[in-house]
Amino acid sequence: MFEPLLQFTFSGLTVGAVYALVALGFTIIYNASDVVNFAQGEFVMIGGMSTVFLREAGLPLVLAALLAILVTTVIGVLLDKLALARAKQASVLSLVIITIGASIFLRGSAQLVFDKQLHGLPAFAGEDPLVLMGATILPQSLLVLAGAAVIFAGLWVFFNRSRTGKAVLATANNRLAARLVGIDTAFVMALSFGLSAAIGAAAGVLITPLTLTSYDVGLMLALKGFAAAMLGGLGNPFGALVGGLAIGLVEAFGAGYLSSEYKDASAFLVILLVLFLMPRGLFGKKTVERV
Repeated sequence: MFEPLLQFTFSGLTVGAVYALVALGFTIIYNASDVVNFAQGEFVMIGGMSTVFLREAGLPLVLAALLAILVTTVIGVLLDKLALARAKQASVLSLVIITIGASIFLRGSAQLVFDKQLHGLPAFAGEDPLVLMGATILPQSLLVLAGAAVIFAGLWVFFNRSRTGKAVLATANNRLAARLVGIDTAFVMALSFGLSAAIGAAAGVLITPLTLTSYDVGLMLALKGFAAAMLGGLGNPFGALVGGLAIGLVEAFGAGYLSSEYKDASAFLVILLVLFLMPRGLFGKKTVERV
């Protein structure tokens, strides 16, 4: 009885860490611009698919992963510069629609640049599972959890200890006031998109050895990441972490104890419950502008 519970917990925490990283990407861009970036899932897809094809081109796995993250970061910055920055006078709703269009464009481009097949990667940390109290966990799962922890910790240090990070927080708090004191808010926007793209790509690299990837995985990841961000409180990084892990656990226990057919429905159920019962999420601010 205890072993299945522990097994589902390991599985839920692993996939939940990925949802948390996607939610963190939503949070960074939302704080900088009040925009919900529905292209966030495509950053995860591009990171995973680029790593696969760069490795097939002959690059070592680690180098292919780093280059894929760099490429995705550039794409994130270009999305800001070529699309959102040019429509800065548009309403927030219009900007959200632009990100939906960007998601469709990136998905279609990936279908042409890569292919329509499922692809995998060898594990970065070995293939032999570890046995803990009767349940098994792959070293790659531990790497996913460790990677998510390092990213969250690194961003906390960046936002709270660096001058650039504090400029991002100032812009998130009041964009006009930040501009008046000399902060380059256009740079902050580009940086936010680059950071969110890099985080998404890192998530894609870490999870691909476990779940495989293809050109169309980004849509579902974006929806689940958005559900996690909503649950934790859109705009709250700690909420993104808690929300992602919670969604992953709900999904794992639902699939394990009920049916795997309901696995994807859990994220949509969470969105509906949050909107009806606690629109600000678990850790959302009391005064937040919403789309």
